[in-house]
Amino acid sequence: MSTIRTEQLGDVLLIEINNPPINAGSLTVRQGLTEAIQQLQAQSDLRAGVIIGGGTTFVAGSDLREFGQPLQDPQLPTVIAQIEACSKPIVAALHGAALGGGLELALACDARIALADTLMGLPEVTLGMIPGAGGTQRLPRRIGVSRAILMICSGERIKADKALALRLVDEVVPADLQAHAIELAQRLAGRKYRIRDEHVPTEDAAIIEQAEQTALSAGKRRPAVLAAILAVKNAAILPVDDGLVQERAMFQQLRLSADAFALRYQFFAEREATKLPASLQAAPRPLQTVAIIGAGTMGAGIAICALDAGLNVILLEQDSAALQRGQQRVTDHYQGRVSAGKMKASLAAANEARLSPTTDWAQLSRADLVIEAVFEELAVKQEVFKKIDQYARAGAVLATNTSYLDVDAIAKATTRPQDVLGLHFFSPAHVMKLLEVVRGAQSSPEVLATGMALGRQLKKLPVLTGNAFGFIGNRIYNAYRRQCEFMLEDGAWPEDVDAALQGFGFAMGPFAVADLTGLDIAWRMRKSQAANRDPRERYVAILDQLCEQGRLGRKTDAGYYTYVDGKKSKTTDAVVRNIIEQASLQRGVSRQALSAAQIQRRAMLAMVNEAALLLQEGIASRASDIDVVLVQGYGFPRWEGGPVFWARQQERVAMERDLQTLAAESGHGFVVADLSVLLA
Repeated sequence: MSTIRTEQLGDVLLIEINNPPINAGSLTVRQGLTEAIQQLQAQSDLRAGVIIGGGTTFVAGSDLREFGQPLQDPQLPTVIAQIEACSKPIVAALHGAALGGGLELALACDARIALADTLMGLPEVTLGMIPGAGGTQRLPRRIGVSRAILMICSGERIKADKALALRLVDEVVPADLQAHAIELAQRLAGRKYRIRDEHVPTEDAAIIEQAEQTALSAGKRRPAVLAAILAVKNAAILPVDDGLVQERAMFQQLRLSADAFALRYQFFAEREATKLPASLQAAPRPLQTVAIIGAGTMGAGIAICALDAGLNVILLEQDSAALQRGQQRVTDHYQGRVSAGKMKASLAAANEARLSPTTDWAQLSRADLVIEAVFEELAVKQEVFKKIDQYARAGAVLATNTSYLDVDAIAKATTRPQDVLGLHFFSPAHVMKLLEVVRGAQSSPEVLATGMALGRQLKKLPVLTGNAFGFIGNRIYNAYRRQCEFMLEDGAWPEDVDAALQGFGFAMGPFAVADLTGLDIAWRMRKSQAANRDPRERYVAILDQLCEQGRLGRKTDAGYYTYVDGKKSKTTDAVVRNIIEQASLQRGVSRQALSAAQIQRRAMLAMVNEAALLLQEGIASRASDIDVVLVQGYGFPRWEGGPVFWARQQERVAMERDLQTLAAESGHGFVVADLSVLLA
């Protein structure tokens, strides 16, 4: 079937794009649009045209698979030039989404009309590129340079009402989009309105500078951010054709950059991660009511996620005081959203109305899914699951929110282990997108499908993982953190390691992160594992000694770093340095300073090695799932693609050689993986 369908409706040519599922602007779409515009120009009985998307959307972006290859003609700028050169007006009828090339196509038309729920944006910078078909030149002509910088550099998506206020669309209608678009086209007949002919609004230089600095900070000064700012500012100082030429040149260079390849890889990896392997695919069980046991920070965050998704929520606590605190957390969240103008009061009230706080365990019988979110201790969770087993209805899905505990050991507390799975939410649960869906030994395919469906309904990225200590994310992060601790004994200071890994692209280094989350969390976990630890393994006791001295991180104003009024010291103090030096002495290590490059490579090799072990053991279903987990949940720089993608860019022989060296330095217990499972 052709990706472009045309139909003459009186004196208007309807041009419909049909390239499901998102009407991506592929080569065949561009070819079809070219032919349709030529038809509109040639037919004397046609006075105007309408471009509309078939199905559920207008054009939600270009076909990203084309960007890593030589682009075939006609390219999008050629199609856009045809639209602007056509003597007859063309209306863009928008619904669903007009993103990237879709919005650029719309901005080239003479007018735009949209349904109220349409989303619009130029997300190219988030994919390591810039808009390459006039977005950086036409957008600022309507909304100004400063607003265009912020919108393009962040990949911001706006709804139709905001687009109307910004003059990006001319009309917003509640329904009958095609009919309204044809009527608008008929009103425009005989006239042309090209955004390219408009002047960029005058702005104070200080406002533009502020927008530029905001974008640079948020975008980590990545090449695409720098190029986008330059291109947008060009719109105000260059003739439009010169601005378009420079924009296209920057786009062509950036689409083949390392950042762009990594970001496109991550984009497709995220889409793949939400799918279960073929052997586990099944229909999910119906979900309308969710019960959450535990109304602490995590439980309340999960409740907010479920309420935002339109689910009914039963929030269960052991006593009225704890329940009241949990309910207040939910109320405070929604009041804050309303006060900040980020949510309508009516929607917040409707969400809160679906919350049923209770201390009555019998209420669990109403739930389709029960999520336990209590203290991270196996015995405590097992006791809770015994009660869940007693009260939850037959066929309900039973989930434990655990970071590293054995899901099978928890499932054994019930008479229905086939209904049990793990749902590892990341804190804060109502903000973080990642959700690890943990497969127990007896978890049924329907239960796993329900867990994945819940993740999507909560607008998260659900990733399937096997049941092993730490699952995917925490297991790799533990290997990374452990290697960083080895480097402390070998000669680095915490600030050296943190600075090097921030330089690599992590938002924070591992020791700053540990202080932020609380050193006692890892300390408690390490103590729970102590009985099973091989005494021959290299074990760094620095963190334990800090905790024994009451240095638990930010919450005690001292951890690896000290804190005054919440501000972190730039370097570690004498107490920490003495503990580290004593640890080196006891290990018999002659301390040698490590360069940033050495720190980065050792940390990365530790992650890569653990990723390969996870694949060998079948804990991760796909190598790309590992990259999704590390990027979405652990601050791994998105523009590096993830540890697996990073490894695939390295020279294999050198990496295997360096892994052997790392194993020798790491001592007993460091298992060298077969990297071929990652590099295939």
